[in-house]
Amino acid sequence: MIWKLAEAKNKFSEVFRRALQDGPQRIERRNSTAILISADEFERLSGKKMDFIEFLLNAPDMSDLDLERDRTPMRDFDL
Repeated sequence: MIWKLAEAKNKFSEVFRRALQDGPQRIERRNSTAILISADEFERLSGKKMDFIEFLLNAPDMSDLDLERDRTPMRDFDL
């Protein structure tokens, strides 16, 4: 639904409820437009970002990764 800004301000509870139940609500003021959407819709559209802890907990298993240092001598060189 398209709302004029003044009407949306006066009926904000209804605009908010409709955004949750019916989908995005367009609010217009002169030549500007804003869209009110639910948080679920926003996360779906933008892709939920993991915080650092979630990233580490969801990292692939690296238990079989070889992290031993190569102990072979370095090449010879003259100074």
